[in-house]
Amino acid sequence: MTEQPFLRTVNVTRYIQPLREGGSLPALAEADDGFKYVLKFKGNGHGVKALIAELIGGEIARCLGLKIPELVFANLDEAFGRTEADEEIQDLLQGSQGLNLALHFLSGAITFDPVVTKTDAKLASQIVWLDAFITNVDRTFRNTNMLIFHKELWLIDHGACLYFHHSWTNWENHAKSPFAFIKDHVLLPQASLLEEANTELKKILTEEKLRSIVALIPDEWLHWEGMEETPDMLRDVYFQFLMIRLNHSDIFTKEAQDARKTLI
Repeated sequence: MTEQPFLRTVNVTRYIQPLREGGSLPALAEADDGFKYVLKFKGNGHGVKALIAELIGGEIARCLGLKIPELVFANLDEAFGRTEADEEIQDLLQGSQGLNLALHFLSGAITFDPVVTKTDAKLASQIVWLDAFITNVDRTFRNTNMLIFHKELWLIDHGACLYFHHSWTNWENHAKSPFAFIKDHVLLPQASLLEEANTELKKILTEEKLRSIVALIPDEWLHWEGMEETPDMLRDVYFQFLMIRLNHSDIFTKEAQDARKTLI
């Protein structure tokens, strides 16, 4: 029997500082379990969809055996942030009451630098395949969204993946797209085993596993303005998108292979 993914829920107790390198103004915060987290707010510019992308992308990465900090649901009390002096941050906190998403803070981790750290072909190929699968546009030389922690490579920040959901039209066509943005991937030059990664990883992502990951999306994040679909209907679109994309993985794998040939 497949182990079901599970996210703990913590209550945010202290806002420590904003992390201004993130476009959505995440923050370093402390929770009632005593740990520090990088907190992603549902009141950010892209709203709950960035959190849904972070949740799905991160848990798929974890399912594939890649290293990612623990994700937790982070509850913000309505009184939280009233004493915050920065007006922009106070507005963000007030607009993020309820359930948000947070990543365990990896103290002492350093940003991955492709010039300093060489990644082996198998791991590079697996990460490139993952990002092509979840249509992650944000793992480039300019913004690697990877950390070195205890000499191992950890993936962070998947909020820019699954970008089809920002328009929600022709999602079936998006699911079959080759994903041309893979040409900008920071690890593409090292990803010489993409065919092997495609064969191996698509076997891991069973229908049951993808459905269980999508089932993690809270109802609270699935009431969208101007949308009549119920939370269950919206979850089903995410699931169908991922299944169609997985069944057509040869398309985005070939795109990545072709893009790599232009680099080497």
